[in-house]
This record gives sequence, structure tokens and C-alpha cells, in this order.
Amino acid sequence: MAVRVLLKLRSILIESKKHSIIPIFLCLLFISNTTFSQKKVTKKFQTTSNKVEISTVGLDDLVIENSESEFIEIYLYSENPNKNHIIFEEEYDVVKLRFNIPSFEMEDKIFRKYITKRLNRARAVVKIPFNKNISVFGEKIGVSSKSYNGNLKIYMEEGTVKLDTIQQNLLVKLYVGNVFGTFKKSNVNVVSRVGKIKINKDFYQKKYKKTDNSSDKKIDITSIKGNIFLTSQ
Repeated sequence: MAVRVLLKLRSILIESKKHSIIPIFLCLLFISNTTFSQKKVTKKFQTTSNKVEISTVGLDDLVIENSESEFIEIYLYSENPNKNHIIFEEEYDVVKLRFNIPSFEMEDKIFRKYITKRLNRARAVVKIPFNKNISVFGEKIGVSSKSYNGNLKIYMEEGTVKLDTIQQNLLVKLYVGNVFGTFKKSNVNVVSRVGKIKINKDFYQKKYKKTDNSSDKKIDITSIKGNIFLTSQ
């Protein structure tokens, strides 16, 4: 259905070259409301491995939540999701999770210029049992942790990291973007060479450090151009 609509719109866009740019924007609005509705597929498995590595290639957003069961549950939202788009393997006591999401592109240059970036929308929610060691790798991505109760490492070039309440050890390496989170009773080390650092209501230049001898929990956030906004409880 979506393909037929896109092909019809392509012919409209070609015809619009002869008249006005206005129909292009009307078509864009039509597409965003009609053809890009997301559907969901689910996959789950059980593992004794303590380490989970997640590659976010192909995703726009990743959400990590606590699982109330012993299963790792994956929910993939995209235009035409398939269980085969969720790929996981286990080796050397490490679970490796990735996504193979095909993209759809039209041949027409004008169509591709305005639309292609909206043809590969995908979002994943991953529910993981408590006390796992999670590593997330990405380029341009939005990552949210719904107060995951385990150690978390995030390596990404660009995007937004939303952490809610940081429960255990945290390591974030980010080139540019924003980090939001709440912490309590933690040893905190934050560095941003160019970006803003705001802890509660106070701003800090380049770095912030806090030591809590009553806690073993470590929070380490390092960025070149990222803005870090943390709240202590």
C-alpha cells in the first residue's frame, strides 16, 4: 500500500516541476501522516550471560527498560518490521544484539532529496533483566534508559541520552549532543571540553567532580561538544 502511494506521489512530484513547488510540500505533509505509520514486532529470549552489547545501526531511537522476567524482550517499531530484522547471537558469554532494517529509496532525485530521510524510521524498546552489564554503540541516535538497574556504558558520536535515575555504574562517551539524568550517592566525574555542564542549578566550566566515600557507584561522562544536565537527590 505504502509503495503504491509513494509511486503515485512520485508522478505528482514530477508533474509539479512544471508548475509550482507548493505541491511538493503538500505531498510531504500527506506522506508524513499517511504512509509512515509504525508497526511492531516482538522477539524474546533467555540467557545466562551477564553482558549485553547493543548496536544501534539502523535505529533512530533506543529505549532500555527493566524486565520483570528472566527474558530479554525486544520490541521493534518501524513501517514494515519483521522478526528477522532483530538479530542476536551469543558468544564468549556476551549477548550481541543488532538490527538489520532495510531502507526504501525512490530513484527520482527530487523525491529523494525531500523524502528519503523519512523512509527509514525505526525505534526499539529492549527490556533487560536486572544487574546486567549493558554496552550501547551508536552514531547518531537517541538513547533512553528508564532507570535501568544495572551497569550501563554508552558510546556514541551524536545524539541525546536520557537516563532518568542512574541506578548503578554509568559510563558515557559522547562527541556532541545532550545528556540528562538524576543521581544520588555517587562518585561523579563529568568532562565536556566545549559544551555546558549543569549540576542542579549551577554551571561548571569543562569539568565537574564529586566524591562520595559512602558509595562505590561511579558515574563517568566524557564529551567534546556535549551538554550535560544532571540533578542530584
